Amino acid sequence: MEASTIIFYILAITSIIFSIMTVMSTKILRSATYLLFVLISTAGFYLLLNYHFIAAVQISVYAGGIVVLYVFAILLTSTKGDKIGRGSLKKRLCGAGISLAGLALLVYVVQDVMHRSVAVSSSTEEINMKIIGKALMGVEKYQYLLPFEILSILLLACIIGGILIARKR
Repeated sequence: MEASTIIFYILAITSIIFSIMTVMSTKILRSATYLLFVLISTAGFYLLLNYHFIAAVQISVYAGGIVVLYVFAILLTSTKGDKIGRGSLKKRLCGAGISLAGLALLVYVVQDVMHRSVAVSSSTEEINMKIIGKALMGVEKYQYLLPFEILSILLLACIIGGILIARKR
């Protein structure tokens, strides 16, 4: 095996283990720390693909900025020894159903991307940056402005939730 293959498997196992630990941890601060390791291993994947700029952005913005923001929010809104309790059976079943739906969506998207990458790699012409920009900020089929807007609404809801939690104390 090549060194890059071995590094990929190490990063994949690290990412999977720390992702599971992030979700399964009952201590909130430890969960945020495990998330930091997941984001760093993701930067490792980018480095394997020779995307040095995206790896640097991943570490500085996500691992450096977002996780620090999570830690500050956790420390400001929680008391010493806060633990995440196990949810009721109804909540766990609902979470499992949503997780399975997310997994099905992930499998569909990966298959679609793999199908398209085969079609794109068979052509020899280079993709223009205008095409990439229109794909990211367009509203037609196979364009991604709507997911960006939905993500902004989700982040706004998280900010409002954090403010409400902080105000109650």
